[in-house]
Amino acid sequence: MPSAFLSRDARLRETWKKAFPDLIAGTLAQVPPAASMIWVLRPTGARFDTLNLVSNIVRQAAERPVILLADEPGEEEAMLALSAGASGYCNGHAAPAVLAQVALAVGNGGVWVGQGLLQRLLAATSRRLAASSAASEANQAAWRERLTAREREVAILLARGESNKEIARRMDITERTVKAHVGAMLEKLGVRDRLQLSLIINGLEAPRG
Repeated sequence: MPSAFLSRDARLRETWKKAFPDLIAGTLAQVPPAASMIWVLRPTGARFDTLNLVSNIVRQAAERPVILLADEPGEEEAMLALSAGASGYCNGHAAPAVLAQVALAVGNGGVWVGQGLLQRLLAATSRRLAASSAASEANQAAWRERLTAREREVAILLARGESNKEIARRMDITERTVKAHVGAMLEKLGVRDRLQLSLIINGLEAPRG
């Protein structure tokens, strides 16, 4: 089934058409039934209720993935979208190639927020958690027991928002080794991407399995 792009006026942008030639256009009022993936362009305006918009679309989507598009993406809105059930958050003016990457990642069960925003989100999550006592000690113990000492080092740095290159430099290892550690951790903790891994390391989610 094709992807559906929903906006206030149901207009389709050329970048969307190039990325998905068979896409469906729709308004924010109703999710088309004949669509496998739902893309939603958030209307401009500081007072627009992102949380309610995404929650409503997710309910209508009935387990089909929902991706929120924003012309001025930001950390706070990304967190709101993900907490409301969105599987992705992306710039509304993203190039066709980027949109295709988003669709591939989300279609495989992952979460997409873009590399740059992901780094900022991970760092922000770590800072918030450090200032709060809400972290679960049980979750912390659970993931630590499943990882080797070296993997725990990589996990903590990743959860602070550091990139593979930064982790490699700090630990004096290669980026290839960092990627291998990350892959092993994803498998051991039963998650698909770095964002979910960071939530577990920061005590916001329990390990799977």
